[in-house]
Amino acid sequence: MKLGAFSISLAVKDIQSSKAFYETLGFSIFAGDIERNYLIMKNGNSLVGLFQGMFENNILTFNPGWDESANTLKEFDDVRVIQKHLKSKGISLESEADELTSGPASCVVLDPDGNAILIDQHV
Repeated sequence: MKLGAFSISLAVKDIQSSKAFYETLGFSIFAGDIERNYLIMKNGNSLVGLFQGMFENNILTFNPGWDESANTLKEFDDVRVIQKHLKSKGISLESEADELTSGPASCVVLDPDGNAILIDQHV
């Protein structure tokens, strides 16, 4: 299964201080809008999303169809294919992509410890 780019999406309390902290670790702003309380920070191939007030817990995020620079991949597994695979293995989903559609969609699954995994396709 090709899950695409990986990042961690952090639920932060103060986006300004989180931005400053990750900048000291060598990250720089890659995407987002601080006025809308979210930033995507990048250091090499590593991505960290900072989200203030958008969700309660941290989320592991995969982006089928993208590499770590948000370039569209020529070949990737569509989120609906990934979702079908997970369901065929008996994994229940917290939210699902509409299997009758194509293009951007997402699904969410919880790992055995309750950590949310977002599979978020933008292409």
